[in-house]
Amino acid sequence: MDQKTQSCLSLAEHLKTLRFDQGLSLQALAEKSGVSRATLSRIENADVSPTAETLGRLASAFALPLSQLLAPLEPSFLPLIRHDKQNVWSDLEKGFARRVVSPPSRQLKLEVIECSIEPHQRIAYDRPAFTGHEHHLLMLAGSLTITVDGVSYNLNSGDCLRYQLRSASLFETSDLPARYIIAMT
Repeated sequence: MDQKTQSCLSLAEHLKTLRFDQGLSLQALAEKSGVSRATLSRIENADVSPTAETLGRLASAFALPLSQLLAPLEPSFLPLIRHDKQNVWSDLEKGFARRVVSPPSRQLKLEVIECSIEPHQRIAYDRPAFTGHEHHLLMLAGSLTITVDGVSYNLNSGDCLRYQLRSASLFETSDLPARYIIAMT
């Protein structure tokens, strides 16, 4: 089994476990997240990989940051995670890749995520995983327009935007791809 198939199966199992742990039926999760029951079933059966927007809705429904939605936290803290062991999730339709750089931990709050988005893409999140989630976005390369709380920011290499999520957010690339790091608490 290739790594992509294994990753899809792991995510499917983790999402199903989260739903069971919260005592939610597929229908209840569909109502809470705004994702159709049929789509949720296909995701949990590893028939499809969720889009970035779908993951955003699920993160909000479970009140978890995306990184914890994508990979369960380890019960014990291991301070080092090698590059080849870092969890990478991709939305091929949007040309979006998300690498969890920080070693997983239940005890520590700060997480570092490396992201890349191909040119001419638009990724919209209709609500945050939880209100007030603090982010520090550091542009490594390219350009990105991010809209937070109705205010748009045009970012280029070296720029850093610090914000708290309270409502919808939007990430848009133009002619250049974007590569950036988000540190979040």
